[in-house]
Amino acid sequence: MAMDRIEAMTAFVQVAELRGFGAAARRLGLSASAVTRLVAGLEDHRALRLLPRTTRSVQLTDAGARYLDRARRILAEVGEAEAEARAERSRPAGRFVVAAPTVFGRREVTPLLCRFLARHPAVRGELTLSDRPVQLVEEGVDLAVRIGHLEDSSLRVRAVGSTRRVLVASPGYLAAHPAPRGPEGLAGHALLQLTALTPASEWRFRSGRRDVKVALRPAFASNSADAVVARAETDGGLALVLSYQAHPALVAGRLVRVLGRWEPPPVPIQLVHPAARHPSAALRGFIDFVAARARWTFD
Repeated sequence: MAMDRIEAMTAFVQVAELRGFGAAARRLGLSASAVTRLVAGLEDHRALRLLPRTTRSVQLTDAGARYLDRARRILAEVGEAEAEARAERSRPAGRFVVAAPTVFGRREVTPLLCRFLARHPAVRGELTLSDRPVQLVEEGVDLAVRIGHLEDSSLRVRAVGSTRRVLVASPGYLAAHPAPRGPEGLAGHALLQLTALTPASEWRFRSGRRDVKVALRPAFASNSADAVVARAETDGGLALVLSYQAHPALVAGRLVRVLGRWEPPPVPIQLVHPAARHPSAALRGFIDFVAARARWTFD
């Protein structure tokens, strides 16, 4: 049923119940002439005279009285249908796919997603952990956690935290190998390379306007942050990782930060999703759930 027909039917019911075009117009927030046109259009469509006008009041014809009952029922059904549709749009349900970097997803995203799914059993959750940037639309991903500044301006973004690159080592390693005073002093140390973060054969440091490059001949290398952090914890050397990757070990004192004044500024941790006109209730709900509960600042 066309929306203008519903509007006309609503105008007719208000005129009939309030016994006047002016009162109906005020109730509907329309002009009296607009209400008159709506009722006249309804009468033309029905080929019925619903409201014979007099100079003093508006009265229903017999056909108008019968039509009023039908119009009320139809408008009530339309209202119920719209209320059900709104409820469906506001209730998280259906398939919901999240992507996140491996370590961050395992440690930080998984617990929150599990809590969210426990609250909303109608949602069928999926979590993809990968250190490569997934293609959201092409791979059917509803939401991704991205770390760092984004180049794709077509995505909707919600910042939820920050992290930065840090150089770390164990207290035991530093007891045997005193900490360097600057990047140049790294040449005599065992260096642990996280290839997923720094795939090149050098590390770069900057303090103010001064840039320093350190050539890498790693004593240990891996594409796994867990493996590199574990090697550093066993007195294996100095590791350059993201602060969230080393966070549990730093908090526990198993690792300490080195060359703090050479650390770069923090980069954002963000929730990103395609710019859909009508994002799903699950997507909206999870973003709000994370924003209210996540403590993802690892500076």
